[in-house]
This record gives sequence, C-alpha cells and structure tokens, in this order.
Amino acid sequence: MDRANPRVVATATPPIAEVQARMRGLGFPSDQPLLDVSQAVPSYPPSEALRTHLSELVTRPDTSLYTDISGLPDLRRELAARISQDYQGTVLPEQVGITAGCNQAFCVAVSALAQAGDEVIMPVPHYFNYQMWLESSGIRTVALPTSEQQGMVPDPTLAEPLITARTRAIVLISPNNPTGAVYPPATLSAFRDLAAKHGIALVVDETYRDFRDDTRPPHDLFSDPGWDDTLVHLYSFSKAYSLTGYRVGAVVCSPRLLAQIEKLMDCVAICAPRIGQRAALFGLRSAAAWKEQKRQLMVQRLSAMRAAFDHPDLRYELVSSGAYFGYVRHPFEAETALSVVHRLIDQHHLLCLPGSAFGPGQERYLRFAFANLEATELPRLVQTLLKSQNPL
Repeated sequence: MDRANPRVVATATPPIAEVQARMRGLGFPSDQPLLDVSQAVPSYPPSEALRTHLSELVTRPDTSLYTDISGLPDLRRELAARISQDYQGTVLPEQVGITAGCNQAFCVAVSALAQAGDEVIMPVPHYFNYQMWLESSGIRTVALPTSEQQGMVPDPTLAEPLITARTRAIVLISPNNPTGAVYPPATLSAFRDLAAKHGIALVVDETYRDFRDDTRPPHDLFSDPGWDDTLVHLYSFSKAYSLTGYRVGAVVCSPRLLAQIEKLMDCVAICAPRIGQRAALFGLRSAAAWKEQKRQLMVQRLSAMRAAFDHPDLRYELVSSGAYFGYVRHPFEAETALSVVHRLIDQHHLLCLPGSAFGPGQERYLRFAFANLEATELPRLVQTLLKSQNPL
C-alpha cells in the first residue's frame, strides 16, 4: 500500500541518516580512521555521578511510570529557578513544560502556534529538522537571509518586510545550528520588539547556550515582566549533560500556550521519559561543576578549530564558528555541497553535512560539528581538507 501523506513524501530525507548511509560498507584503516563531524553529539559520557544515579533509578518501580504531561513538578520548579537566576529575570514553574528533547519542544510549540497555510520566518541557513516539520505540517518557511559579512547574524530590519497576515512566528537559534554564531543581546531584543509589534511569537532555541565562551546572560528577554506575551523559549538537556538518548528538553512560554502544547504532548508522547527527566533534575542540582568543565573544554576546542583553519594553504574558509559548530565555505564553485560531502567520505574518510541541508543558497557550505572531536584531532581534520583540495 502506498498512501503516504503527500506533504511527508515531499519532505526532505533526514540529512544525517542520508550521509551516514553513504559510509556503510566502507573500510576505515587504522592509519586513516573516520573523522565524524556530521552530528552534534558530546564526545564524552554523562558524569560518573549521574551515571551512578541512573543505575539506581532503573531499579525503582516508579521509574517506569508516566509523569504529568508537562513533566515532573520538581524539574519544572528547578528549571524555572535556574533560568530566573541565569537570565536575571522571572520564570515560574507553570511557564515550563518538559518535552522529549528540544526537537519535540519545537514541534509541539509551533503546532500550537500555527496551522497549515500559515508562515514562519527563519534565518537561512536554518536547522533542517525544523524546516522538515514545517514542510510536513503545511506551514510555509519564509527565509530570512544572513551573510558572512554580518557574521551570519540575522538582521531584524530585513525581517519586518517578510511579515504578512499569515505570519505566526519568527524562529531563532542561538548559538546557531549550523553556523555556531552567537546572536548579540541587542539583536535578540530587537527581534522581540519586532515580534511584539506585529503580535506574533518569537521562538528562541538555546540548546547550545551552555557552551558559549561568555558567561554573562545571553540576553535580557526574561527581565521583561510580560515576556511570555511574545517569547517562546526552547532548551535541551541533551548536550549540557550528555543525555542525547534520554530525550529531555523544555519549552518555556505562557501558561495559556502551554495548555495547548499539553494537548499535543498527550497525543504524541504523553510525557517525556521519566528517567530522562530525573537525569536532568540531577544535572541541574548536582552537576554544575562538571558542566562548567565541559564548557571550558568546548571553548578550548573552538579555539583549536579556529587555529587549525588558520592555515595559509587551506582553501576551505571557516566563515562562522561557535559552541558546537563550524560553518565552512568549500572551494569547489562548480560542485554541489552534497557532491563534496560524498567525495570527502569516499576518498578521505571525513563525514560532514552539506550546506544544502540547511536551506536555499547554501551549496557553497559544509557544516562541521567539531565538538565531536578531541582538540588534538582538529589539525588532522585540516590536513584531510588540504589533501581533498585537488580531487582525484
């Protein structure tokens, strides 16, 4: 039977799975092992204390049970308190919903905000899963261009002409996936003011905020007493505490919107996995020092990434970088990004993602999730790229 939803059929294939399928059957000799910078996954496990805590949790009968739709009350209270402290604002537990990862947070939030035929504005390049969800839902993605000259940071003055009667939200990711760019507080405030002016939502995904090289608050949006009239904040515990497989994230918004999100959560997952929620709660309460060590580690890797790309003979250009990602302009003007990716896999055992996975006009770019590599591996990454500059 072939009666699939045409919108889903027309949606792009998940790009990570697509490029990983390319390497199946390839052999990787010991003198040229695979360099995998395709997916943003911490290169280290959860802290030993957290792993011990998890091993104890699995023996408890209640670990197998549902939680409230919006999550464990203790986790909601703890996250609300932590956001209030970190951002010098006020967030209440009733403004926090726990989801099965940040991807689900986006899906249920945008589905509560928009319907088929509506529009959502996203800077290009944009995170491919968000584009896929909008496409499969019949919601039009309106591309907001960014440029290398502006550090891949979107300009709110260019966004306003894109707003129509069908616009329901502007979606920003900072630090950005795929570019790594960290949006200045003034930029985020300007987008908040723009969204408020037009009565639409500003959805801000800060999955990678824990890995910025600046410990000051990323913005002051939560200091506005009426922040939840406009702001919808998304977060993930996956990267901060190495819990990618435990699927736990959060959406922070008005209780009115959260009530609608709960309807969708109850349909798609009922609740986020209890064990993931308990892991996140342990992380918030007990892993601050461990998380800070990992933040410093990622800052060191970022510095190593930038230093490695500062090679006089390298024709791959690192145009933007930060947190987990480097966005790279490849030197092959007449070649598609996917073709470059295939050759890097086949001939050089380097696995990355094509810029074409992140929206229109991105054929000259590749995304490297450099956080997957140890700092000592980054010079080898550049040496591999140097070898690839003259295709066989």
